[in-house]
Amino acid sequence: MTAQRNRDTIQRFYAALDAGDGEAMAACYAPDVRFSDPVFGDLRGDEAGDMWRMLTGRAEDLTVELASHDADDENGSANWIARYTFRTGRPVVNDIQASFRFDAAGLITEHRDSFDLWKWTRMALGPIGLALGWSPIVQGKVRSEAAAGLAEFRS
Repeated sequence: MTAQRNRDTIQRFYAALDAGDGEAMAACYAPDVRFSDPVFGDLRGDEAGDMWRMLTGRAEDLTVELASHDADDENGSANWIARYTFRTGRPVVNDIQASFRFDAAGLITEHRDSFDLWKWTRMALGPIGLALGWSPIVQGKVRSEAAAGLAEFRS
C-alpha cells in the first residue's frame, strides 16, 4: 500500500510537470524537502517548489515523458525525459534519472535529479556547449544564471 502510494506520488509529480503545473508539483514535496541537480545544486524547502513554479511558468513547449518509475515504502526512482526549446532557440531532449525518499504521508522528502550537464550544454548552447560545455567556466555560468533566475523569481 505504501509502495503504491509512493509510485502514485511520482506519477502525479511528473504528470503535473507535463501539464505545466508547478503548484501541483510543489504539493508533492514535504515542507523540508531537499532537492539537487547539476544545474540548480542543492535547494531546500520552498526553494525547490519555487524552482518548479518558475520553470513551468516560463516553459512554452515543455513535454515530459515518465519513461519508468518504481518505489518501495521509503525510496523511489524514475527515468524521465524532458523535451523543450531552450531560450537560445535550440531544442533540448534531457534524459534524467531521479531518486526519491518519502515520508510516512507519501510526500517527497528528498529528490535528486542526475543528468549529463555537458551533453545538456551541447544541446542548449550549441557550438559553445560543444567546445566548452565540459569546462568549469561554462558549467559555472549555467549554474549562476539558474541561481540568479531563481532568486529573481523568489523576490
